[in-house]
Amino acid sequence: MAENRFPCASPSNSREMVCIETNRVLDSCRDRDCFENVRVYLSCYGNELLERTGAIRAKCASIVWTYIGIDPIQFNRGFYAVTIRFYVKIIFEACVGGGRSQELEGIAVLEKRVILYGGESGVNIFKSSACNNDFCALPKPDCGEKNVPTAIVEVVDPVLLTTKIMEKGSECNCCCCCCQENDLPEAVLSSLEAPLLFDEDSDHGRRFLTVSLGIFSVVRIVRPAQYLIQATEYCIPEKECQAVEEDDPCCVFRSMPFPTAEFCSGGISASTQLGDRSSKCGCGS
Repeated sequence: MAENRFPCASPSNSREMVCIETNRVLDSCRDRDCFENVRVYLSCYGNELLERTGAIRAKCASIVWTYIGIDPIQFNRGFYAVTIRFYVKIIFEACVGGGRSQELEGIAVLEKRVILYGGESGVNIFKSSACNNDFCALPKPDCGEKNVPTAIVEVVDPVLLTTKIMEKGSECNCCCCCCQENDLPEAVLSSLEAPLLFDEDSDHGRRFLTVSLGIFSVVRIVRPAQYLIQATEYCIPEKECQAVEEDDPCCVFRSMPFPTAEFCSGGISASTQLGDRSSKCGCGS
């Protein structure tokens, strides 16, 4: 945009070669995973609703926490196994009779593993910290980073495919990670309104809940690298910041661009289409 140009083409600000440090992508992959019949852990209230309901559906799902582990593969130098564990919070709607519905929430744990090339490095990386600037203070131990790249995962919210109520003792080929309360991160537990019940808890019913989820993800491995590039000194932009007039909300609303893409049928995401298709029926149908 013209108002965002940086007018610094003077001879004193000519281009020069500078060295920068950034992350270099060594390997990456994309994947679509279908996790079938994943066990959902519910609270005590959720299990009580599950015992009394005749119909239940999943309304929405979101990833509240992700664990990413990376380990070198023996006898394959430069290759690494990336273990990814998704903690998915799912909101359900259960019919409890009389055309009434109640919401309940649960956690499903998904896990996948990929192998990517991450290169090799024989250096230790130590970084300074702002809290260690005191000359007389004892520095905090820093073991550094050695020969291990960084794994990055990009993922969209899961696509809800099916929801099933299973009877205990029935055959279930669950694609799940059985866990206990101590296995769940604090961020996952704090996102719930009530504590969850696990298999080691006292008997809390004859039913349990499973879901099938689809996940689109991109995984990449990066390492720090230095590059020599051409650069121009940064200058102050010409565009001025505009303050929002809080006393005139209609004026602010009229200045917003019209969201044309939201009204185009071709712009609907696959997750929205599948979500609508799998959740047509409510309690009144």
